[in-house]
Amino acid sequence: MKVGKLLVGLVSGAAAGAALGILFAPKKGKDTRKQITDTSEDYIQGAKGKFNEFADNLSHKVEAVKAKTKANLSKSTSEQKVNEAKAAIHEMKAS
Repeated sequence: MKVGKLLVGLVSGAAAGAALGILFAPKKGKDTRKQITDTSEDYIQGAKGKFNEFADNLSHKVEAVKAKTKANLSKSTSEQKVNEAKAAIHEMKAS
């Protein structure tokens, strides 16, 4: 969970810094509000992308563990090899 807390801290720190920088910039209110909206949308899209990447990575790790378990429990050698290959593919995608 340390990675999640780190990402939240980085994103919130960047958002706070950007907001303060924009608020103290010498621009008209209308321009400042538009810039705040645009910047916040960019941060939201970035956070969604990072979350989706994290979720996909986690999903592949879970699938790799499932395939390894099936390989260890399989009765036939061919089934074991297939599940080991699936595990290797998911581990590679998770990296």
